[in-house]
Amino acid sequence: MKKIKIGLLRETKNPPDRRAALTPNTAKEIVDKFSNIELFVQPGQFRAFKDEEYIAKGITIKENLSECDILIGVKEVKIDAFIENKTYMFFSHVAKFQSYNKPLLKAVIDKKITLIDYEYLTNEKGMRLVAFGKWAGVVGAYNGVRAWGLRTKQFNLKHAYEYHDRDEMYKNCNNTKIQPIKIVITGGGRVANGAMETLHAFGIQEVSTKEFLQNQFDIPVFTKVEPWDYVKHKAGREFELEHFFKNPQEYESIFKPYTKVADLYLACHFWDPKSPIFISKEDYREKDFKIKVIADVSCDIKQPIASTLRASSIAEPFYDYNPVTEKEEPAFNCDKNVTVMAIDNLPGELPRDASEEFSKALINNIFPSLLGQDKEGIIKRATIVKEGNLTDKFNYLDNWVNS
Repeated sequence: MKKIKIGLLRETKNPPDRRAALTPNTAKEIVDKFSNIELFVQPGQFRAFKDEEYIAKGITIKENLSECDILIGVKEVKIDAFIENKTYMFFSHVAKFQSYNKPLLKAVIDKKITLIDYEYLTNEKGMRLVAFGKWAGVVGAYNGVRAWGLRTKQFNLKHAYEYHDRDEMYKNCNNTKIQPIKIVITGGGRVANGAMETLHAFGIQEVSTKEFLQNQFDIPVFTKVEPWDYVKHKAGREFELEHFFKNPQEYESIFKPYTKVADLYLACHFWDPKSPIFISKEDYREKDFKIKVIADVSCDIKQPIASTLRASSIAEPFYDYNPVTEKEEPAFNCDKNVTVMAIDNLPGELPRDASEEFSKALINNIFPSLLGQDKEGIIKRATIVKEGNLTDKFNYLDNWVNS
């Protein structure tokens, strides 16, 4: 039986991402579990896992992966690094007409590549099977609290990436004393749950939305606001989550009351461009607008949250939004400003933990279909390009990529 050769790519996007689609532990597990594969790892100096950690697990380090059948990474592959006629699996960010990656999709087609995108690896009900979302919430909440400490001069936490892992970070969270604060989270999925985990590590108590809106507290508290708490149907129809997801344009925002009582806002929701916005430019200028820090984990630029003018970076995570000029200013520049955190690759701050969980989901949920018969259509649904041709599901990209 011919063996399938799989190569783990080093990350080539700049700035370098330290995550790995396969960790040393899961790499060994794959080799042990699937007898029909050979696995190679491209050396990578920025990866959170040293080459020696893979070697210790019996995995071969190899620079040239041209003999591999399937090449796996995390972020977009550098265009000049593509190898013709190979199968690639990574987060491509092309399926929503992302203009900055149009050349990447064109290269994939020209080089007769098969492209599988993690974002579309789902079960038959449309639930994603692999994701880093939880870790975006974990780190995003930490950065939100960190920004609050810096702004109020209560405490000075170090960057999340300076910790070895989540356990070390949470130990420091537990030792941090926070004065009374009210934190609101929007969202109900993996991201929001990750954020809640971090807030619990800080010892911050959860309260109901009703208590949050009506009461004052002498301890730090947070509440999680689900879609039925932040939108309502324009015609008064009883809220149904599925209907909202399919018809977001029929709803209007009822989030404003939270802007009058919250100090810190953690945006962890999924947002459809047809959905109502959360905070408009005008909202910031209202006299009773109270929010001072917004950690926009969702990071939808300028649209649902007007102060998210751009994505920030792990190196420089914060900037201020001036509600009067509607312009960016240096972080912590003025008490009348709103401090923004909008890092768009948050899991990269805890790369070891995030990679371990992601890679376990990959080998348990995806590899059986990838290396065997794709009976449930998992791989088919996530294949954007097949041997240089857009698949039927993603054929809507044809005019765009060729324009």
